[in-house]
Amino acid sequence: MEREPGAEGARRALGHLLQAVLASRSEANAVFDILAVLQSEDPEEIQEAVHTCSRLFGALLERGELFVGQLPPEDTVLAGSHGAMRKYKIWMRHRYHSCSSHLGELLAHPTFKVKELVLKTLMKFVQLEGVHPLEKPKWEGQYLFPRKLFRAVVGGLLSPEQDHSLLLNQFCEYLEFDDIRYHTMQAASDAVAQVTSQHPKVSLAFWNNAFTLLSAVSLPHQERDISNFYVKHVEPSDMWKVTHLKEHRKTFQAMWLGFLKHKLPLSLYKKVLVTMHDTILPHLAQPTLMIDFLTSACDVGGAISLLALNGLFILIHQHNLEYPDFYQKLYGLLDPSIFHVKYRARFFHLADLFLSSSHLPAYLVAAFAKRLSRLALTAPPEALLMVLPFICNLLRRHPACRVLVHRPRGPELDADPYDPEEEDPAKSRALESCLWELQTLQQHYHPEVSRAASVINQPLSVPEVSVTPLLGLTAYEIFERDLKKQLPESVPLEFIPAQGLLGQREGICAQLFTLS
Repeated sequence: MEREPGAEGARRALGHLLQAVLASRSEANAVFDILAVLQSEDPEEIQEAVHTCSRLFGALLERGELFVGQLPPEDTVLAGSHGAMRKYKIWMRHRYHSCSSHLGELLAHPTFKVKELVLKTLMKFVQLEGVHPLEKPKWEGQYLFPRKLFRAVVGGLLSPEQDHSLLLNQFCEYLEFDDIRYHTMQAASDAVAQVTSQHPKVSLAFWNNAFTLLSAVSLPHQERDISNFYVKHVEPSDMWKVTHLKEHRKTFQAMWLGFLKHKLPLSLYKKVLVTMHDTILPHLAQPTLMIDFLTSACDVGGAISLLALNGLFILIHQHNLEYPDFYQKLYGLLDPSIFHVKYRARFFHLADLFLSSSHLPAYLVAAFAKRLSRLALTAPPEALLMVLPFICNLLRRHPACRVLVHRPRGPELDADPYDPEEEDPAKSRALESCLWELQTLQQHYHPEVSRAASVINQPLSVPEVSVTPLLGLTAYEIFERDLKKQLPESVPLEFIPAQGLLGQREGICAQLFTLS
């Protein structure tokens, strides 16, 4: 059938074809003309064809005009002696599969509007197939969900070639439905396993797509919250796994374990660890299964080790995990770079949390206080304004460590027993030393730093000083704050003011230049 050029002509032509197919089975071959437009080079024509396919097969599903059961080969059925109605339903269902395949391919179309419309159409088919299943239940009350179609959708979203972050954000709206979320976790696990087995070197685009989808999955906290289903059922059964929170947790756990067992890009490694403690660990059926991942991440060093410590800390305190090297790992992260890294605020926030317990041994707290004091000698002012109150808070929490400040006869500078090269805080001899570094910082060029270091000259107040507002302090903020300070109008001077540029009131320079 000839079509007028352009989207408007395609709309009219497709509308006539749609009416013909729905009105009479004798016009069924017109479906081929509709499907052919899906392969057009014009994005607007493709969108019109997608709309038409949505209306056509949506109506056929609701009318029950697609074959239900194990679909036989098309050639065998048409050549056999089956009834006309049965042949029609089998033939039309093959066309439905062709349409779904074409739509799956269009998820990779360069035009976002096409991809967005295709995604909505496929999810409509998922919903209709769930209400009008194309397979026969094997027993009464069996839970039926169009898994094959849905896995094709998720597989198309997790493309190994294209960045689908925008399309995945659209798909994440469906994750508020409990059944979609449950089957998304299963389909994502299958897709990750399939891509990693088929591609020896997986692209960064795929890992980013997978992480975007996985990190969007958030489980409810109570089982009674599982009641919002995308595929509506007359009577949901307690026998269905999709209705139980423990099954969601198991699937969630399998999804993340399957994802994290692979070698991830460094940037993605950090993103996973940043969200590990609040979006992954609380929803796992067995959080302790993450110990291998977290301990291996802790051995990487740098920011990776820092971010892994938070997850380890949760496993230690909430799940009774034994990890005796935890504080030694934290101590090993204290080096001059911590004042300059991107995660400085997060590091000191976590360190403040880890060292908050009053049951820590005095030698351990003293080692941290001494190491931080030594590092403070070369730290920038914005870091010192945060780390000095941090050290004072350690002394407030652990009175046994105040001997570092109030030692009657402290060691001389060249006889400091503290060993800064020792990796084990228990062997660093920090408790035998003193915090002479803080006294040195009282002569710092920045007055606020000098004032903060002078706090140890007075008895420490009982309430701790909150370091939270200081964690994100930058050099720019300090500079702006200093500029806004109001200076006194007259400043007393200890020298005779100059009368001219070279000290002579009527000199030749005074005729050309003036002091301002």
